[in-house]
Amino acid sequence: MKNLIITLTVITLLSSCGNPPAAKENWISLFNGQNLEGWIIKIAGSPLGENYKNTFMVEDGVIKVSYSEYEQFNNEFGHIYYQTPYSSYRLRVEYRFTGEQCPDGPSWAYRNSGIMFHSQSPESVLEDQSFPVSIEAQFLGGTDGDVRHTMNVCTPGTHIVIDTTLITDHCIPSSSATFTGDVWVTAELIVYGDSLIHHLVNGDTVMTYSKPQIGGDKPEGFPLPDGTPLEGGYISLQAESHPVEFRKVELLVLER
Repeated sequence: MKNLIITLTVITLLSSCGNPPAAKENWISLFNGQNLEGWIIKIAGSPLGENYKNTFMVEDGVIKVSYSEYEQFNNEFGHIYYQTPYSSYRLRVEYRFTGEQCPDGPSWAYRNSGIMFHSQSPESVLEDQSFPVSIEAQFLGGTDGDVRHTMNVCTPGTHIVIDTTLITDHCIPSSSATFTGDVWVTAELIVYGDSLIHHLVNGDTVMTYSKPQIGGDKPEGFPLPDGTPLEGGYISLQAESHPVEFRKVELLVLER
């Protein structure tokens, strides 16, 4: 019996040595749940840092895009940028659309928002510039009876490659389901610098592409030529005339 116990102990030790515990993932919370510390606001038509008509606010532990102080929307497209640029990472955001679109908001912006990443810095965005040069993971909310995929890709001032084809269309739909109503949706990006990018919705991969690069229409004076690889940049959340809420904005830096 003693020899059996010793043998079993040795087997257990060898087995545990062959299967070390998985390393703990070091996720960073970009949103502290209390205020907009660490974030920089830029709204078209307003100076950097001005929160025009309190478009961005924090209530009940979420970042809210609110149009309660607007009488109408006049192209005040807004973005709130995290202060630190990143290159390779996983980004996880929970979002939901709420309420009604601001009067005079464009029809295409109904239940429309997103994550801009590999973006130019907020300081370099022109005062009247509607969107930063970036890659966009576009959020769309469903309407009754309509198919509206979410976590699509859009490319303001940029291009991407799908398979081996350079894509110059502005937006390409994902394969996601349609989410109707005020439901929370988990959107995730897996970004490997200027190489491979995956979009996930509620844990399922819905789009993959590669080689993000400068291309197409850009603001006057933009310094980078077409074809310049985008290795990294800033991350921002959008305000496009429809109320939306964000929570659990989390990031995991990846090694390349």
